[in-house]
Amino acid sequence: MTRHAEGTFDVKTTPLPADDATTGASIGRFALDKQIHGDLEGTSKGEMLGAGDPAKGTAGYVAIERITGTLHGHTGSFALQHNGSMNQGTFLLEVTVVPGSGTGELAGISGTMKIIITAGKHSYTFDYTLPQTAQ
Repeated sequence: MTRHAEGTFDVKTTPLPADDATTGASIGRFALDKQIHGDLEGTSKGEMLGAGDPAKGTAGYVAIERITGTLHGHTGSFALQHNGSMNQGTFLLEVTVVPGSGTGELAGISGTMKIIITAGKHSYTFDYTLPQTAQ
């Protein structure tokens, strides 16, 4: 059975130095640090790579983050994989649970998250499933 969660989050991005893989390429690298509120309560740490020219409305990014907390009373952690692009100001964003990444009471979790940014405020909706034994 698919369940639905929603809430808000605060995110801090910190530039990171280029590593051997990105040296010389026009790729930005950032640490992610989130505080998540609502049906999912917890924290997240991750890393993002981005390229393009957001000021001109064209860019792309990928990210992996690990969320640790409680989701509708189930405690554990799981990873999210982001794949986003912006073309002429039109956004396309896919955020999915990394298969096999769930721990604790969130072992076996799968799902997709939608991130909404309105007037600089971040919120999420999260449709997910857990194995029958965890529900």
